[in-house]
Amino acid sequence: MVEVQLEPDHDYPPGLLIAFSACTTVLVAVHLFALMVSTCILPNLEAVSNVHNLNSVNESPHERMHRHIELAWAFSTVIGTLLFLTEVVLLCWVKFLPLKNKTAGQNATISSGEAAAIASTCIMVPFGVVFIVFAVHFYRTLVSHKTDRQIRELDQVIQLQKQLNHGADNDELKAPANFP
Repeated sequence: MVEVQLEPDHDYPPGLLIAFSACTTVLVAVHLFALMVSTCILPNLEAVSNVHNLNSVNESPHERMHRHIELAWAFSTVIGTLLFLTEVVLLCWVKFLPLKNKTAGQNATISSGEAAAIASTCIMVPFGVVFIVFAVHFYRTLVSHKTDRQIRELDQVIQLQKQLNHGADNDELKAPANFP
């Protein structure tokens, strides 16, 4: 998809060529960034998973760099998929736009190439919308789960604190009774 042969006798709209070129470049850059992060982090994850020392796990770079890993994941899956969907539509426009209706003559309002490009756009737009809705729903579900888990852990800490405070209050009450 990166390599495309343009028709030399067709005048392409400059915006179409710029959009196709920019989308292709960003698409490749996003996936290379994700590949680099996964190439650097995955061997470290495997090495740490084989160590049974908790300090080694906490000191591992993947713990300190979790934001970078999440960013690479978001780039590759969310942005990369949206760029890929856009790339397919742009590619259809670049490839089909030069096709002309030879039998329809000059009276035709739309060429078969334009019709094919419009059809691919009409098919891809609903898929893009469904993808965005799913991605937002999935992300919100993950954030909600993480928030709920953090709240439960915080409640457990509060309960432990209350138990410790209650135990300390009982010890203070008992302490004077032990003295003569």
